[in-house]
Amino acid sequence: MVHVAILGFGTVGSGVAEVLTTNGGLIDGRVNNQLRLKYIVDVRDFPDSPYADLFVKDFAVLENDPELDIVVETIGGATIALDFTTRALKAGKSVVTSNKELVATHGYELLQLAREHGCSYLFEASVGGGIPILRPLSSCLAANELEQVTGILNGTTNYILTRMIRAGLTFDQALAEAQANGYAEKDPTADVDGHDACRKICILAALAFGRHVYPDQVPTQGIRGVTLEDVAYADSVGYKIKLLGRALRQPEGKVCAFVAPHLVPGENPLAGVEDVFNAIAVTGNAIGDVMFYGRGAGKLPTASAVVADVIDIAKDLKKDRHNGWEEGSPDLVVSADSLVSAWYVRAQVSADQARKQCGEIHLLARSGAPAGEAAFLTAPMTQPEIQDKLAGLDVGSLFRVLA
Repeated sequence: MVHVAILGFGTVGSGVAEVLTTNGGLIDGRVNNQLRLKYIVDVRDFPDSPYADLFVKDFAVLENDPELDIVVETIGGATIALDFTTRALKAGKSVVTSNKELVATHGYELLQLAREHGCSYLFEASVGGGIPILRPLSSCLAANELEQVTGILNGTTNYILTRMIRAGLTFDQALAEAQANGYAEKDPTADVDGHDACRKICILAALAFGRHVYPDQVPTQGIRGVTLEDVAYADSVGYKIKLLGRALRQPEGKVCAFVAPHLVPGENPLAGVEDVFNAIAVTGNAIGDVMFYGRGAGKLPTASAVVADVIDIAKDLKKDRHNGWEEGSPDLVVSADSLVSAWYVRAQVSADQARKQCGEIHLLARSGAPAGEAAFLTAPMTQPEIQDKLAGLDVGSLFRVLA
């Protein structure tokens, strides 16, 4: 028999318990063993829960139970979750998590710890919710040298941008609607300022390119600066504005990684990804372009990915899954300043002055545009080049255009 414990009984933790029990017979058949939930750790009381007799408050109970095989961490953050994960791995218990902050910040050291103690640390649900992406990167696409990963990695921001595009809501109105529908937290900072997407592109970059990428190495811009004016100008030429996390292989083993709003052309599959859905596009030197698409969050989609990792471990508790990466370094991530792209600009400037300063441009139009405002697309150039050309102008928005 394989025994499992859950840390945290919030949205994801309760979803994991539900999947483990509802699909128990199916899971036992796939593991070829009995897999049973033994403990749930939470500081709160749940007297009316169907799992009420499984709750404990002291993590040491799990740590010292020789029958416990797998710990599922759904607490979130990188404080208590780090302590419990470290202790579980040192006790020889495999850990499965959906915690992208913990993996992005401490993944290398936790993977090393798991290897040292003959257990596993798996985290498929930390990126893309229920979308299978991490295991395909490390196994199904293992024959490829991966060249880049680009993704819509946060369902909240994608929902907000979708509502701005489709319903004409302002950013603040769309955010309020997302909060009312339960898609955004009361404090939406991690989502709308891009921190959540940053953590996820760090994990994707580490798996794709083989070395740990830390969140503080990745320049991150969120969507607070996106306006309805930008949405209208982009729509006039068949583009959609999306918050993208991007990681690109660079010479000499370096990585370029960043998060920022982009104009995405309508013919690109990412342009059609709407509402709370996520999508990750991967380019390999043998397979070319592939895309993974689905619900990027939610109770049961995320729980599905967590339990899939639990099943994988339960099939062989001592198997080395080779799912790690090498240590990072301060000079691993290089600036995106050398990345050439076209740019979208909205500024208080005449069309003639825009041409004079920026050279060849494609002027955009929207209904109700005030006199003195111009929006345009530039020829491909680097970020320092476009910033130099825009010097002295009152620039409202500056976004890359995805090629």
